[in-house]
Amino acid sequence: MRLLVVGANGLLGSNVVHVGRQRDWTVMGTYHSTRPEFDIPLTQFDLAASETFDDVLETHDPDLVVNCAAMTDVDGCETNPERADVLNGDAPGALAAQCVANDVEFVHVSTDYVFDGTARDPYGEAASPNPVQVYGESKLAGERAVHEAAGDHLIARLSFVWGVHRSSGELTGFPAWVRDQLASGNSVPLFTDQWVTPTRAGQAAATLLDLIDADTTGLYHVACRSCVTPYAFGEVLADQVGADTALLKEGSTDDIDRDATRPTYSCLDVGAVESQLRRPQPTLEEDVSEIWDAVR
Repeated sequence: MRLLVVGANGLLGSNVVHVGRQRDWTVMGTYHSTRPEFDIPLTQFDLAASETFDDVLETHDPDLVVNCAAMTDVDGCETNPERADVLNGDAPGALAAQCVANDVEFVHVSTDYVFDGTARDPYGEAASPNPVQVYGESKLAGERAVHEAAGDHLIARLSFVWGVHRSSGELTGFPAWVRDQLASGNSVPLFTDQWVTPTRAGQAAATLLDLIDADTTGLYHVACRSCVTPYAFGEVLADQVGADTALLKEGSTDDIDRDATRPTYSCLDVGAVESQLRRPQPTLEEDVSEIWDAVR
C-alpha cells in the first residue's frame, strides 16, 4: 500500500506515518511549515492552495490519502472564520475530488465538535450535528464537502486527541501538561463540567488503517470507550505516575474566558467501529497504560 499522509507533522498525522511504516506500507507525507523528522518522502503543501494537490499526487503516486491536516486552533477559528472555512471546509472536498479523479482512496478526519453538547448520552454517527463554534461549523462543512465528492470515502470523527508525537517521540498536549505539573508538585485545575471520550493518536491511527484494510467507507466515531471529564482524566494520569491526587483541583469551563464556545458534552459512541472491526475500543486507563512506560 502506498500511503500519503496530508499533515504528517501533526500529532495524528505523525502517528499515521508511524503505524503505516510499522505495517511495511510505503509511506509519504506532506507538511505545512515545519518538516517532520521522518525518513520518508515529504512535500511542503498548503491546504489553502488545494488546487495544487494534483501536483502532490503526481509526485507521490499514492494508492491512499489520509487527510490529517486542518486548522485545529478552536479560538483561532473563531477570530479568523474565513481561513477556517477555507482550510477545514473547502479544502477537504477539493482533495477528495482530486483523489477520485486520480483513482486514489481518500480518508478524512473530523471532530466531535460538530455536536452542540446538549446530549447526555454518547453521540452516534446518526446524531444530528449542530456545532456551536466556527471550528465545528467549518469541520462539518468539510465532512459534507467530502460526502459530496464522487466516490466512497471514509470519514472518522475523533475527540480530545492526545498522545506521543512520533516525529519527536514526546508526549504532547493535555497529559504532558498534567504530568509535568504533578511532577513539579503544582496544583492542577481541571474541568469537572466538560465530558469527552479521549482519543489516543496512536490507537486512532491503527484503527484508521484497520478500517482501510477492511475496505470500510462511510462515517465512524473513533475514540476510547471512557466518557470522562478532564478532572477524571487527570485522576487516571495521577494514578499512573503515583502522584498525590490532592494536587488535582476541581475547575469549571466558566473559569476561563475564551473566544469560542466548547460543547460541555461531546462523548462519542464507538459501537459502530467496534462492530465493524469486531473488537472493543480501549478504555482510557488501557490507553494511558499502553504508552506510559515509554514517556515517563
